[in-house]
Amino acid sequence: MATHPAPLPLREFCPLYYLLNAIPAKVQKGFRSVLVYLTALDSNSDYIAIGCSIGMLYLYCRRVSQMNKYNLEGKCEAITAVKLLSCFDDLVAVGTASGRVAFFQLVSPLPGRNKQLRRFDVVGLHKSTITALAWSANGMKLFSGDDKGRVVYSAVDLDQGVCNPVVLFEEPSAIVQLEYSQKVLLVSSHQRSMLFYTQEQSHHQLGTKPRKSNGKFGACFQPALCKQSDLVVYAARPGLRLWRTDVRGRVGETHVLKPLFNQDIPQFELFPRSGPNTGYRPSERQLGMVSCFLKEGWVLSWNEYSVYVVDCTNQVIIGGLESSGDIVSVSCTENEIFILKGDRDILRISNCPEGLVSNCELQY
Repeated sequence: MATHPAPLPLREFCPLYYLLNAIPAKVQKGFRSVLVYLTALDSNSDYIAIGCSIGMLYLYCRRVSQMNKYNLEGKCEAITAVKLLSCFDDLVAVGTASGRVAFFQLVSPLPGRNKQLRRFDVVGLHKSTITALAWSANGMKLFSGDDKGRVVYSAVDLDQGVCNPVVLFEEPSAIVQLEYSQKVLLVSSHQRSMLFYTQEQSHHQLGTKPRKSNGKFGACFQPALCKQSDLVVYAARPGLRLWRTDVRGRVGETHVLKPLFNQDIPQFELFPRSGPNTGYRPSERQLGMVSCFLKEGWVLSWNEYSVYVVDCTNQVIIGGLESSGDIVSVSCTENEIFILKGDRDILRISNCPEGLVSNCELQY
């Protein structure tokens, strides 16, 4: 009888020195030396995008091991959100502390693809800090949300070189997370999560009960090639609960995860570092923003104090990282979790070293 190898644990194999060393720790602004803090992060199989405190976007191309930097120009301010998209053209959107939104159409070496870097600006509709960005799969729609609750939709036409933004709606509290699929925008704010149907211009709240407490609780679509009516949503709730709903916001299942957190949580094994031990337990554990990760039924959740991977199907915590409140941003690819921590530390948590992705995925 054939035996299957045990799944490899999620851990940090090596610090990302090549990435961090390519970003200066400080820059010269006139007669002043200004420290550079890393403030936002996104990743996919082709790129790692990092926003910083001086309005510069650093974009590392994983295919050719090359770092490029893109200046937003104008006011020097922190980038607070970044979002990558790989479709026919590679795109990266950024949002800033003052509410500026821009995106870059990247140069591609492939025949028939874009040969000149282009920047598009979403002008004037946000007046406060950008907290979330989301692309449509074809790159023709960009959604942005801010900390006052405003959500903007930008219609993108790369052939014509135009970007036309409009305000979609305003929530009464800050936007936490945005996702878009099959003409449905999934919106999470400090007060609630809801589904906005872009064609009908209507919405449904997830569930019928209001949250018992406000906070940074996110929601995500379960990845699937399906029609709109079959979309499935995972939504974080206070008290270590996770809803599974349909595309109309009806709750089909509530995962009560608190008993799992009463046990010892397996921590991601980190590469040894000099300095103080980062081991820390938050005073109150909570879920945060969420994303589906690696296997069906696995959910990645994070906030400033913790990162957890939970197997909802088997009711098991796969692994976690707990800190003292210095987690800035988290992003995941097929089998990698990138964690921006502190002023300028980026962790890569995975089941295998970089460059061996396909071999490791076979074990799951």
